[in-house]
Amino acid sequence: MTRFEGAEHYVPAGADLDGLRRAVQDCRGCDLYEHATQAVLGSGVAAARVVLVGEQPGDQEDRQGAPFVGPAGRLLDKALAEAGIERGDAYVTNSVKHFRFNQSGPGKRRIHQTPDAAHITACRPWLTSELRIIDPEVIVILGATAGKALLGPSFRVTKQRGQLIPRPPLDDESATQNGFYVPTVHPSAVLRADDRDAAFAGLVADLKVAAQVLH
Repeated sequence: MTRFEGAEHYVPAGADLDGLRRAVQDCRGCDLYEHATQAVLGSGVAAARVVLVGEQPGDQEDRQGAPFVGPAGRLLDKALAEAGIERGDAYVTNSVKHFRFNQSGPGKRRIHQTPDAAHITACRPWLTSELRIIDPEVIVILGATAGKALLGPSFRVTKQRGQLIPRPPLDDESATQNGFYVPTVHPSAVLRADDRDAAFAGLVADLKVAAQVLH
């Protein structure tokens, strides 16, 4: 498996979210920075009660520099509203901060590629730093890549979705509560589903499990 330097040396100690957003643009911890437009950190406030973690920026996120601003993001906003989670209470981010894609064919459209395990590992210090600053009550895991980043390589979204999984503190100093994980599918999987209405209803049902923690 490819080995990368990792992001440890690029994450500034003691930085707030704005500091992380500035510093991540200089990250060379893996090879994805070479072709992406920019790195994309999370969006939201440090006081967020729920963090939603996806896979990586998509084409629109890479161009705009913000997470979940494309079709999957619009669907996620709708699902959050139906589940009773205030968007202002949520911080959205991704496991991997650069867009991985291949580019071929007429017009050379950029086609999404799933990050490798090595990319997930290399980028984990950014995600860990975000979570340490926010210390949310619940972390919603959106899809397999986020699940593997947070719960390990044996994670299977089909087996663990909708479950309230206790989360240990990230460290002994900054964590004020243990909190929970709630795995579910990535919104893009809903967009690809044959029965989109049923898939959306399943996503909302899982998000309602997270909402119960907040109420």
